[in-house]
Amino acid sequence: MQYLYKLLAIENSELAQLLRYSLYGLEASLKQAQAEYPHDPGAKVCDEVLQEIHHLLQVKEAAIPVVGCVNALNSTESKLDYLRAAFESDSELSLYLGDAPLYSQTDSDLWNEIHRKLLRVPEDLAEFWRQRALDLAQEVGALAQFTGGIDNSQLYHLPFIRDEIIYPGLSGTVISPGLCLSQKALEQTKIIPEYASEELTLLASFLVLLVKFIEIEPELHHALKSVFSFDVIPLHSQPEQKIQYLEALGDRFHRTKKAEETTDPLLMLRAWIDMDEAIHSLIFVPPAERYSWWGKLQQESRRALKKVVAIATNAGYEVRIRQLTGIYADICALTKDDLQLDCGGIPGEVLTCLRVYARINNEEIPGRVIFRSSR
Repeated sequence: MQYLYKLLAIENSELAQLLRYSLYGLEASLKQAQAEYPHDPGAKVCDEVLQEIHHLLQVKEAAIPVVGCVNALNSTESKLDYLRAAFESDSELSLYLGDAPLYSQTDSDLWNEIHRKLLRVPEDLAEFWRQRALDLAQEVGALAQFTGGIDNSQLYHLPFIRDEIIYPGLSGTVISPGLCLSQKALEQTKIIPEYASEELTLLASFLVLLVKFIEIEPELHHALKSVFSFDVIPLHSQPEQKIQYLEALGDRFHRTKKAEETTDPLLMLRAWIDMDEAIHSLIFVPPAERYSWWGKLQQESRRALKKVVAIATNAGYEVRIRQLTGIYADICALTKDDLQLDCGGIPGEVLTCLRVYARINNEEIPGRVIFRSSR
């Protein structure tokens, strides 16, 4: 490893550039293979290999311009600089994403970083920027890969209950994979229990989807109280917290599965509330806008939770749940151990509801939110 680091750090070295391109290609191939073979006996070791590759690619890139066929491998001479500058200067985007600059150093990574950020902003703004990004990419000879359907090799597959192209990849002068949801990838995980209900199937798909999304998104945080109750924690820079969050997510899913097997409506409801909290506690900073792609995805868990509430109500239990939104002062009596941020949203308002408030018969179960400080 030490000699790989040394070579990558050498400026004006064509050999260093060749090694870097090879590492990017190897990283992309391994991630794609993981999506296709999630139960391969080498999966855990592969995670460690990918982590080593990631650290290697953090070494400062060599500055030499490269000619010839390098364009097909994303030359270090960026073709999407104008896209980067336009994106970073948009004041409306900064309201939802904060002021942190884009970190990507290659066109391929930049295309993915921008489109993943767009998953956190309101859908109309995201759609405007998807089209603008496509127009700017086409101006420099890059082509969006919409053709080929969900099995397109230019797409990184995330397992879920439906097929959906989240954003396209690029070919031509810039080669970059896109992102999609894939039923086939979910089936290959074999995680869905036999005869599982529609609601439990959704939770199983959330479990594997979030595990995969954490692998490709370095800006995710968690705010799960049972893991760490005092702050919002970045997963990328604190791997031990990432492990604990994933363990808690898996444990809550298995408890929900066992509760469904008992057919006890109250056990099912309590387990579902805990699992829903774990799903909504995977956040960005600032938290994603409620009507963004990410916000709508998480809301699918809340809609399923309402079905579980209906099952308990039909069984004769008095149940009320409430998703907490709006002005924080109006709902703080229904919460406990809330967190505050000084970015995103409107000062004094709830940024995201981590855990719903619940009243089951005569028992009150506090909710939990993240709110914007009023200062």
